[in-house]
Amino acid sequence: MTEREKEIIGLIHREVKPALGCTEPIAVALAVAKAVEIMEERCPVCRIGDWRLCATFEVEVAVSGNILKNGMGVGIPGTGMVGLHIAAALGAVCGRSEYGLEVLEDLDERAIARAKALVEEKKIKVTLADTEHKLYVKAAVRVDSKCTESSAHNATAVIEDDHDNIVETYFDDKMLSDLHNEGAFQNEAGNGTDPTLTVKEIFEFADKTDFENIAFILDSRKLNLALSEEGLHGDYGLRVGKTIYCRSHKDIFGDDLMSYAMALTAAASDARMAGCTLPAMSNSGSGNQGITATMPVIAYALRNGIDDRRIVRALTLSHLVAIHIKSYLGKLSALCGCVVASTGSSCGICYLMGGGYGEICSCIKNMIGNITGMVCDGAKTGCAMKVASGVSGAVQSAVLAMDGVCISSNDGIIEDDIEKTIHNLGRIGSVGMTGTDEMILDIMVCK
Repeated sequence: MTEREKEIIGLIHREVKPALGCTEPIAVALAVAKAVEIMEERCPVCRIGDWRLCATFEVEVAVSGNILKNGMGVGIPGTGMVGLHIAAALGAVCGRSEYGLEVLEDLDERAIARAKALVEEKKIKVTLADTEHKLYVKAAVRVDSKCTESSAHNATAVIEDDHDNIVETYFDDKMLSDLHNEGAFQNEAGNGTDPTLTVKEIFEFADKTDFENIAFILDSRKLNLALSEEGLHGDYGLRVGKTIYCRSHKDIFGDDLMSYAMALTAAASDARMAGCTLPAMSNSGSGNQGITATMPVIAYALRNGIDDRRIVRALTLSHLVAIHIKSYLGKLSALCGCVVASTGSSCGICYLMGGGYGEICSCIKNMIGNITGMVCDGAKTGCAMKVASGVSGAVQSAVLAMDGVCISSNDGIIEDDIEKTIHNLGRIGSVGMTGTDEMILDIMVCK
């Protein structure tokens, strides 16, 4: 394996990982869990008894607008509740920071009951942070002397730019760690992804690297297919996937690849956004993006009997294209992440159809010229409908590309150079739609 291949594989491992629950509230739970661990480590008295439920225990979380937007209406695993308050409470009572985006893996009925008690007793406070970071969480845990029979203590953990990127920790207002400069790469959007990566290199890597180097990507299929099956058989959220898949609607949706891919992908999103306790394989910090980057490719493979070796290469291509485009947008933006992830899956489908580098570029241009304007108005059960729309566009774009059809550089933000086209999309989502993002948040918090 070359050094460059190791770098790209390292990038995949950083950006494609299991996540239990929507990653914005999970980031809140993770920060709170870390702060609680600091408290227990630094204050031995706090290890005695159920101090989290004492009258003088409190948690205060300050978050960026995009974290607030994506945490307001999404289901929290196993609770039947939505929002950041219950996520923070769960982080306090059962979270373990070593689990990363699966911080709530030890969730059980007792923990849920204790977390709900914290919320009901108003011991969890969530505020809007004054920060320029689109992804920011600052969690502070406080216990005063009446509870601990010693001086009052506080512990703090700060997350920036990536959902599991804990950059600062404090105890009693004294800094314990500062990890701001530990990222391998920092591109213009502030993400730890490789700024030199190109679509051409991605295609060549996915197509040529030894199978054994990337076989691990099949974990994406295992996790996200399990979520999809859960969504198809349960009654989660808006039941978008289940409805498309239902036999009684075959006269409307049909039984073709597009409907099958839409159903499988939307069903996984239905389950996840409604609080299913199964993890998703995420992409660029988002479970829905991971689902949308994988399930359409898996649907095509299932329908056409594709072998695992080819599936691995298609999934690797899809994940990396999504990571590459997302690096220009930032982890959170006004553009729906399904646009980016479904662009990756369009490339994966095209690859399984026999497409080469030219067709892959056509897929990306077709997608960017199609559904670029889809906005993100927060994480919620309705995301499954956007996921389905993204999958529809992905299949269309792949078929058109294989027929030699590509949106031309005369259209909108499309340019002949694929990297310039992606950069244009990034500028729109990260800079041009800043006002849109602010307006969406204003509307949401004023309802």
